[in-house]
Amino acid sequence: MTLALVAVAVLAPFLTPYHPLRGAGPALSPPTPAHPFGTDDLGRDVLAGILYGSRTSLLVGFSASMISLVIGVVVGAPAGYFGGIVDDLLTRVTELFQVIPRIFLAILLVALFGQTLVVTVVAIGALSWPPSARLLRAEFLSKRRADYVLAARAVGVRTFRIITRQILPNALAPVVVSASLNVGGAILLEAGLAFLGLSDPNQVSLGRTLQGAMQFIQSAWWISVFPGLTVAILVIAVNLVGDGINDSLNPRRSH
Repeated sequence: MTLALVAVAVLAPFLTPYHPLRGAGPALSPPTPAHPFGTDDLGRDVLAGILYGSRTSLLVGFSASMISLVIGVVVGAPAGYFGGIVDDLLTRVTELFQVIPRIFLAILLVALFGQTLVVTVVAIGALSWPPSARLLRAEFLSKRRADYVLAARAVGVRTFRIITRQILPNALAPVVVSASLNVGGAILLEAGLAFLGLSDPNQVSLGRTLQGAMQFIQSAWWISVFPGLTVAILVIAVNLVGDGINDSLNPRRSH
């Protein structure tokens, strides 16, 4: 299902003749064969907005998840490998980011640096890394005294090489699962920022569509119902992918 959603988002220009930011018919038209999901208050095709908005949501979700994964590796790996003061310092930083509500910090970052798609992606990614860092720290703590690590140290392998070539490949599985599950959270956070009017006005967003639909929720239900269902389906789909990755990488999985 996720591959189908990604394909639909990528092929959005070929699946609808309408531009999501331009009028395509009469305003507040209910679903018709010409406009299967109806039109909004400006006559824009709701289906076109959903197709293009899904592309934005998936782009933000996967990009922010990759950023959070990289930061989690940079913080979690040295914390688990070196221990001591390094571990204490990096763990306190991780806990600080973990206790601060992401939505409020994301609002602050977007307000300070501008309402662009790049800023949104970086802000969400920079606020989503603590779970990955904690998981990787735990993996490094359990593997830093493994036989193959001790053997590498004995023959004089450099620390950076031990971390990146010996331990990291064996510790990434749970972190990859966490990153895949984090995509859904990033999609929801982007939709929340857009709903508050803090998204890029030049990019179609499902959250911004929902914001504009609030005043018509009783008279034109289709403007809010279809984008809302799309957000829910996207989040469920990417979480199912995360569960599938977890099952495939779990060594205790029953065969």
